[in-house]
Amino acid sequence: MRDTVIVFARAPRLGAVKRRLGKEIGARAALQFHRCTMIALLRELTAERRIHTVLAQTPDRARFPLPVRVMRVGQGGSNPAGGALGGGALGGIPLGGIPLGGIPLGGGDLGVRMQRAVSRVKRGRVVIIGCDIPDARAADVVAAFRALGRADAVFGPAEDGGYWLVGLSPRRPARLFAGVRWSTEHALADTLANFAGRRVIMLRTLRDVDTAADLGSLPRCRF
Repeated sequence: MRDTVIVFARAPRLGAVKRRLGKEIGARAALQFHRCTMIALLRELTAERRIHTVLAQTPDRARFPLPVRVMRVGQGGSNPAGGALGGGALGGIPLGGIPLGGIPLGGGDLGVRMQRAVSRVKRGRVVIIGCDIPDARAADVVAAFRALGRADAVFGPAEDGGYWLVGLSPRRPARLFAGVRWSTEHALADTLANFAGRRVIMLRTLRDVDTAADLGSLPRCRF
């Protein structure tokens, strides 16, 4: 049984993604950054045959063009990617010819949506990763699953006090993200409070991109 990685992604719509960044570099450039980073991460992950990759997009039923072959199947369809998803899964989304499963997230804050996504993985280990960290790689996800061989949870901390990845073994708290102050410097610390008494491993610290200064030199995207 393969491990499952769930990629959280906001549908790439003009003015709806990376708004803070867009105020400095323009909405179209911010959209380009978002799409480029998302596609690069998905391509890397789907190339890892040891991992079952699932896309969790917001809004649930958004449809958007990608420069790869994409097929979407409505809710309740089969999952040809063969993952251990529970009821309500979307069908396969072949990305560049590789099956990519999908799940609806529904409403609520980030914690509610992540809890809902994790609950749909009925068996095995699961990693959730955001798609707006340019330096995040499939190798980080592989490292997270390796760490879960000796820990209950693994986090990829961000420089701003949040985190860009969370990995969970089957031995996880019932309320993973209760009381978390999202979009603040307390997000990681608040989440860790829910894992008191459990073994937690940290991956490398990465930088989120919210401003033009954060962009720096990014080989993945051209502006």
